[in-house]
Amino acid sequence: MRISNLTGISAACLAVVFGATFSAQARDLTVSAWGGSSQAAQKKVYYEPFAAKTGTKVLEDSWSGGIGILRTKVQGGNANWDVVQVEADEAILGCDEGLFEKMDWKALGGKDAFVKGAATDCAVGSVVWTTGLVYDGAKFADGPKSWADFWDVKKFPGKRTMRKGPKYTLESALMADGVAPADVYKTLRTPAGIDRAFKKLDELKPNIVWWTAGSQPPQLLASGEVVMADAYFSRALAANKADGRKFKVVWPGSVYAIDFWVILKGTPNKEAAAKLVTFMTRPEQQKGFPPLAFQGITSVEGAKQVDAAVQPSIPTYPANMQVALPLDVEFWVDNNDQLNQRFNAWASK
Repeated sequence: MRISNLTGISAACLAVVFGATFSAQARDLTVSAWGGSSQAAQKKVYYEPFAAKTGTKVLEDSWSGGIGILRTKVQGGNANWDVVQVEADEAILGCDEGLFEKMDWKALGGKDAFVKGAATDCAVGSVVWTTGLVYDGAKFADGPKSWADFWDVKKFPGKRTMRKGPKYTLESALMADGVAPADVYKTLRTPAGIDRAFKKLDELKPNIVWWTAGSQPPQLLASGEVVMADAYFSRALAANKADGRKFKVVWPGSVYAIDFWVILKGTPNKEAAAKLVTFMTRPEQQKGFPPLAFQGITSVEGAKQVDAAVQPSIPTYPANMQVALPLDVEFWVDNNDQLNQRFNAWASK
């Protein structure tokens, strides 16, 4: 039916009749990730090739996480993102709460095409990343080698920077206090273990500069404001490549986890979003990501094709995984809210 022939129908009626169609066409496909070097790599390896292949324009945004933000967008009818990169606990909570669309696993190649833990009903793994001890090799000829060293301000004087939140911070504190990586979450599941972690943080608190965005630790190290960091390894290694820094990462005692792609519930761009996610998880696309982002990938076949020279710098390299601690997602799903409250109260004192 041509609109030019509907002279007797008011503009208001047209808005009602065609409102959904106009709304669906009102904005471009939008993906939100973590920004920085990893998102720059995603743009080159995923977004630009997808746009060139399909003719679909891809807009970018970035965020710093938080299930509350996703709840507000979906439940408040303001879901201006279509595809979002989320952490594992957000993937679980969001799926349970109906915030995400279901994944089409037939189109994605089946769950077995991905590394263990990277396939859920509502989410597919995007990257495997690591956070841990980072220091400036230009300032320490013989740098820290453990979390105990991170806490040793006499042997290594100067400020440290840590993520302002309980996740990763409590794990580091317990390992600094002598808890073996394999026993960290068993310890954290007890009230005494949580108390022990906060008591250890008390020791270092006067020497901590808190960070809230992943881009901050490399900047703080470069400026000399801090001498070491609990930070994302990919950011430090990317700074070495881009800016000629000499940041060193300590794999023993690091924490690794999987991030996920999700599609927000109710998006008007559901079909295009699903096609983008499928494109970004293909082995032939993923294999180009680690050399640029220094993060592991989730495609089993893609991982086999990653440049051998890059392997020692990414979390999925066997020697790195053997000395690292896998993030216990279930622990954080169950305890995130209460530990955030306790941490915020402690940090404000």
